[in-house]
Amino acid sequence: MHDITVRHQALRLLASGLSVAEASRQTGASASIIRLWRDRAGDTPPTSAVCPRCAPVPLPLAPADNYAHLLGLYLGDGHLVRRSTNVYQLSIYCDDHWPGLIEEAARTMALVLPGFPVTRRRRNGCTELKSMSRHWPHLFPQHGPGKKHERAIVLDPWQQEVVSTHPGPFLRGLIHSDGYRGLNRVRHQLSSGVRWYAYPRYHFKNESRDILALCCAALDLLGVAWRFNNRNELSVARREAVELLDRHVGPKY
Repeated sequence: MHDITVRHQALRLLASGLSVAEASRQTGASASIIRLWRDRAGDTPPTSAVCPRCAPVPLPLAPADNYAHLLGLYLGDGHLVRRSTNVYQLSIYCDDHWPGLIEEAARTMALVLPGFPVTRRRRNGCTELKSMSRHWPHLFPQHGPGKKHERAIVLDPWQQEVVSTHPGPFLRGLIHSDGYRGLNRVRHQLSSGVRWYAYPRYHFKNESRDILALCCAALDLLGVAWRFNNRNELSVARREAVELLDRHVGPKY
């Protein structure tokens, strides 16, 4: 009979992509019992098995691109609230004008921390996506009292590694929460008369200088040209830059 912590460790190792044989070698449990734990995990998933940051040696996030996306959503329109001694509520607020965004954000929350339900609450003009777990602070160590722009927002090294590997999903989360892709209309006076031109561009606006810097760094990783419109807003307007960002972000839907 193995201690429950051994079972949790074995399932975390499997969730990280390791084989049954390797999980057996690292935990000391037999391959047959690990297969049994794996096959029964869908019926009664152990809650401590879903958080890779809780492992004795933290495991890679899987899938990391979903975490990068959720991190962008959290930094834009999310927050953590402590509900009891060890339980926190992650909330992501999504504008009701974009039902596709709401569905995508809900799926991402469920994939990043499986085993914990994602619920919805209608607010004035928006939908609050909620998930309760004691593990959310482990995944978002940036949480704290007060507004994000009133405190430092610095990624932990493991988070920076994820964002550096998956800057596209990270930007998708940021821009779909605190930005948009729209058309800019320009008026030109020609000898033949007035002519209007329209071209797409992206905007991202945030009061936190740290979050703006994270957005700029991710754009640089993709090779997307950007510039500041004012102190708290940047734009991507060059045709080739917009086309490149379209591959990773695209308009809200």
